[in-house]
Amino acid sequence: MNATATRVEGIPALSRSDAMAFADEEFARWLDLLRRLTPEQWSASTECEPWNVQAMTCHVLGATESHASLREMAHQMRAYRAATSQPMIDAMTALQIRDRAELAPAQIVVRFERAAPRSVRARRRMPGLVRRMPMKVDPPFDNDGWRLGYLMDVIYNRDAWMHRVDISRAIGREMVLTPEHDGRLVADVVAEWVRRHGKPVALTLTGPAGGSFVAGESGENLELDAVEFCRILSGRAQGTGLLSTEVPF
Repeated sequence: MNATATRVEGIPALSRSDAMAFADEEFARWLDLLRRLTPEQWSASTECEPWNVQAMTCHVLGATESHASLREMAHQMRAYRAATSQPMIDAMTALQIRDRAELAPAQIVVRFERAAPRSVRARRRMPGLVRRMPMKVDPPFDNDGWRLGYLMDVIYNRDAWMHRVDISRAIGREMVLTPEHDGRLVADVVAEWVRRHGKPVALTLTGPAGGSFVAGESGENLELDAVEFCRILSGRAQGTGLLSTEVPF
């Protein structure tokens, strides 16, 4: 075992304050990415078919705008709850993209600039009673017992981060990664992944967002890139063994 490895059971859960600080920085990185996209890059295909970069950005913008407007949130939740022939999250995502399909790239950036701080402020101020509300979730996580606070603090940050990965890959640009920001999200994903599979493991994740982690004793040794690790757990790439355990993004 690597003597400097982080014990997974010692990784603290993200507090609301931590999560909102992460959201602030993640939105700043998103805006930096969007402002530098060329017209050709906005139309580039992503690995999440059939979305191109612009459609994917409209999805993230739609989620971001829903936090600061009760009317917009209710509008999106109606689509979510009414879904019968497809996963609920797919119905809501389709609505987010459809509602913003006519926006030009410059308009998307302006709306993102306005929505980002409002999203963080609304999520930070959400009352505890609301945060404890149970959620209906699509398989394979339908038996997890999610609360709204988990969606606001964890899932929305992971979703934005993973779509920044998607767009960076789509346009062939190296993703901005730091241990303090991206590494904290990866560590949180590692902790949840270990809780879900419950097996001992020694995990080495390479790259700026990586690190060494250990759970239990005499577990399987795994080594791979930190971003690729998250792509596998999100279902974007194929994993076997312990890496077939999915984590929600």
